[in-house]
Amino acid sequence: MAEQTLTNIAQSGLCTGCGTCVSLCPKEAIQIKINQEKGIYEPEIIDKKCTNCKLCLKVCPGHEIDFKDLNQEIFGTDAEDILVGNYLNSYTGYSTDHEIRYNSSSGGLATQLLIFALEEGLIDGALVTRMKRDNPLEPEPFIARTKEEIIEASRSKYCPNPANIALQEILQSDGNERIAVVGLPCHIHGIRKAEKINKKLGKKIVLHLGIFCSINRNFLSQEYLLKKLNIDRNDILKIDYRGKGWMGDMTITLKNGCEKSCSYQTYWRDILNLYFIPTRCTLCSDQFCELSDISFGDIWLPEYRSDKIGTSVIISRTETGNRILNQMKAANKINLSEIKREKLIQSQANALKLKKKYLKAHISLRKALRKKFPDYNQKLLKPDLGSYLHVILFYLRGYLSSKRYLWGLLEPFSKLVKKPREILRIVANR
Repeated sequence: MAEQTLTNIAQSGLCTGCGTCVSLCPKEAIQIKINQEKGIYEPEIIDKKCTNCKLCLKVCPGHEIDFKDLNQEIFGTDAEDILVGNYLNSYTGYSTDHEIRYNSSSGGLATQLLIFALEEGLIDGALVTRMKRDNPLEPEPFIARTKEEIIEASRSKYCPNPANIALQEILQSDGNERIAVVGLPCHIHGIRKAEKINKKLGKKIVLHLGIFCSINRNFLSQEYLLKKLNIDRNDILKIDYRGKGWMGDMTITLKNGCEKSCSYQTYWRDILNLYFIPTRCTLCSDQFCELSDISFGDIWLPEYRSDKIGTSVIISRTETGNRILNQMKAANKINLSEIKREKLIQSQANALKLKKKYLKAHISLRKALRKKFPDYNQKLLKPDLGSYLHVILFYLRGYLSSKRYLWGLLEPFSKLVKKPREILRIVANR
């Protein structure tokens, strides 16, 4: 068997592009760059600096996440709930600040929490992400240390994000600083693994905020979307993927001052559909960001469809997380109401199928093709026939959207599989 390296993890499609390896490398021998062909971030080794210490492999969440070990480390117990993970309470809620609530992705809870924690002296800064000012189609992870910077980083970014490259700034910061981190499941996985190895990092990070994630999109999706909207990327001044209420609009501000908007449903479901999904996203088992202190996401329930401002669904997993939420509620910074587990599951039903029901089928297909897959040390749901059929369609979509010369087939293919998808839905729900 070939020796496991960071390079072959990337080549096998297992790299999450999280950036953890870049920050934890003691020799600064790793850079992360966009693979233009795949539209994702991948690490690049600077051979003359590398000493082959393998620390990068130890913190990499792409090829292995020992959920059993990390749950014991963080929560002191295994995760008995296969869908939600370890948790204390689940809520619905929103910021009582109308501007924050309206201009966030859903409810503004994460933004409001960071502002509260900063103003109360609970943290000195937060690892967040904004879009680059000089290149608005690429993300820029940074440590926000003011309310204004936190607000600037609010809202979802539907593109690859190497957020954990900012861990390097945390490691180099003042020894007494307390930092919150905000990330998708893959980012939190990398951070938790890094904290086990680097105790300095573990002491500085005092709060982990996780964002629900079903699937992300690669950078090719931007190219396709702009082509559909007839926008030249060189004309773009700023891009906001969400905001202006719920579900929200994508707003693209051009250098000439004009704005072009596209509804969430139009660009996410109608244009991009289930195309442009990075391979590693199809192999992820974590929808709810199970290793965070608090998790946040949209609440996709029928009774909330008329809510045009935004409401979040929240999962508190640690006493630290629960305490901050209750402090914010007592200070009238947020509205918070308990929600039953059944409703929590219902609010993310479609995404949970991707992460929990189809995963074993994805792994089985990769085994059959002799391709590598991540090791989770975690119970997985048994797939049914519908799961395998869905996975085949995922791979067909992935292949079509990975080749620019095949993009003309995306819409016809979606129409072609529409009826079979309805049949699959019936089969999968039996």
